Amino acid sequence: MNASTTALPVVVIGAGPVGLAAAAHLVERGIEPLVLEAGSSAGSAVREWSHVRLFSTWSEVVDPAAEKLLAPTGWTAPDGGSYPTGGDWAEQYLQPLADVLGDRVRYGATVTGVSRLGRDRVVDVDREAQPFTVHVTLADGSEERLTARAVVDASGTWSTPSPLGGDGLPAPGERAAAGRISYRVPDLKDPAVRARYAGGRTAVIGSGASAFTALAYLAELVKAEPGTHAVWILRRGISGSTFGGGEADQLPARGALGLAAKAAVEAGHADAVTGFRTTAVERTGEQLVLVAEDGRRLDPVDEVIALTGFRPDLSFLDELRLGLDERLQAPTELAPLIDPNQHSCGTVYPHGVTELSHPEQDVYLVGMKSYGRAPTFLAMTGYEQVRSIAAALACDREAAERVELTLPETGVCGGAGLFDEPGAVEEESGGGCCAAPATLTIGAPARSGGC
Repeated sequence: MNASTTALPVVVIGAGPVGLAAAAHLVERGIEPLVLEAGSSAGSAVREWSHVRLFSTWSEVVDPAAEKLLAPTGWTAPDGGSYPTGGDWAEQYLQPLADVLGDRVRYGATVTGVSRLGRDRVVDVDREAQPFTVHVTLADGSEERLTARAVVDASGTWSTPSPLGGDGLPAPGERAAAGRISYRVPDLKDPAVRARYAGGRTAVIGSGASAFTALAYLAELVKAEPGTHAVWILRRGISGSTFGGGEADQLPARGALGLAAKAAVEAGHADAVTGFRTTAVERTGEQLVLVAEDGRRLDPVDEVIALTGFRPDLSFLDELRLGLDERLQAPTELAPLIDPNQHSCGTVYPHGVTELSHPEQDVYLVGMKSYGRAPTFLAMTGYEQVRSIAAALACDREAAERVELTLPETGVCGGAGLFDEPGAVEEESGGGCCAAPATLTIGAPARSGGC
């Protein structure tokens, strides 16, 4: 990559927690970022679950480089021991950070494609010498093409929830019943949303943090609104690890989510149905009947809340040479460290630029998107990812290789992983054994253009 290319900005896709942290680390390194956000404000996806409280404290969801940028503005860090809601996170941290970054953040800019200048994914000649081209559609419908020295995709997975079908595809009848199926944790404090669920039967599908949260919310509604009931549908059985680590979890609020779900079942506010993999959604009048692959048919329900995870949208990266695991859709080197078939404790191994690199030099998937379909992501993991990447782009090999992070255990083995960000939990984790929190130095240095 030549000098004219290295003078170009690093395009960061998404002005969420990890995207803005990436920008902060790049600024700290003297590298110019350009953050492209499809929404009209910072943390647009986070704002959509503004009613949900994180299970990490403020001290764990503020990036150190971002805090350094904010400090001269008079920004006051919230109480480090308290737990923000999504709305708190967006309003009190993400938006102020974006405001400090100023013109480096562009709103209403949807990335529709990324490639190499004049090179589709087939062409080898001079490929790595070419800058990236980033195709953007603006809020007014106009199109723009930008050039970049590197691309950091922090667009997350919020826009692509997994369907409720047990085979990973929408079950027959699922699309037709879309008006009665939600793929988000409902805000039952909103009168219109509360009216939708009050007095009816609701099926909650999933076994992670989002499902726990939804069950806890519905349990309160059951007590307040006669005739309200919940049915909790799990694809696997219930074991000692189903409800998470409880009091043994090193993130107490995360453990409390599982305990709340357990209490809802034990109090009779929700009926648990196990080993149920949905194969069809049928209508009976104004209600829905869920059908399992073994032929079981549940009693009719009025609403369904499907919380079976999210998956990355890779469509706009199709002209890049990505190295992705065939199961998780995570970077090939990262996948073994986070595979829910092997690691089911919510503890992830520290990792950085080496594990996040692809055959296409200087393109990185970070944050939730880097985990593909795996359910063990924490915000602090994403912050460490982008710190390492910024160091690599600044040609600081020592700092890029030195990935040091201690993560909290869930306190269980063999249960679903739990996230900071709601809705991101796929319930198919299982097996494996908990690893202790670790501080590691990972891998050999990845290549970085111009270094």
